[in-house]
Amino acid sequence: MSIPMTQLGSRAFHHEENPDVEREYDHLRDMARAEAQKRGDCFERSKRAYEDGDGARAKELSNQGKAHGAKVDEYNRQASEYIFRENNAPGRVDADSIDLHGQFVEEAERILEQRIRADQARGQTHLHAIVGKGNHSANHLQKLKPKVEELCRELGLSYSTEDNAGRIYINLQGGEPIPPQHGGYGGGNQDQGYQPHHGQQQGGQHRPPQQQHHQQQQQQQQEDDYDEGLLPLLLRKLEKACCTVM
Repeated sequence: MSIPMTQLGSRAFHHEENPDVEREYDHLRDMARAEAQKRGDCFERSKRAYEDGDGARAKELSNQGKAHGAKVDEYNRQASEYIFRENNAPGRVDADSIDLHGQFVEEAERILEQRIRADQARGQTHLHAIVGKGNHSANHLQKLKPKVEELCRELGLSYSTEDNAGRIYINLQGGEPIPPQHGGYGGGNQDQGYQPHHGQQQGGQHRPPQQQHHQQQQQQQQEDDYDEGLLPLLLRKLEKACCTVM
């Protein structure tokens, strides 16, 4: 399935102003778009050649289109990994947070699901997903937030959405989604105003809400080796698990 070439916001780098980072990111996405245009042109010409009875030419053009499609995949993979690495560098987000700015929807879904499963396997209790408020998106429409919430429901995870819709707290081990007391950006103050949601099991069955009045404390410290261990692991997984566009 092809990843829609939709820019999610005017700024992919979600920290201090850094024209070099934005320039490199934009360059990679622009290269992907250029290859996508060439791919579409080849396929259109292939279709016309086939209709004209020139099967050999149609096949040649189709193969050229597929080659351009492979380059679309590669440039988008590079852009996704580059901006993920920049936005999630040590010191830019807390160890229990993940910044999805600059990702296409399908990319963000894949990255987040891998992170959720990795954190669950490590016994982590929660994850703080930074999705943005949609201020820079076309028509101010949020695209990452609904996908993150949908993924949580599919995985049966309870989550809380911040009132300004910029951050989502995900409970990884069951129970009520209690937001952390930091902001996810290297230890900033946490704004209050999260709205809790209970996830759904696959197939649409609602998870029974937890009835405990004494909520478990979910401020467990992350392993000290997070920065040195999980982030490189995720990047290696991304290289191996990058989806094929064609």
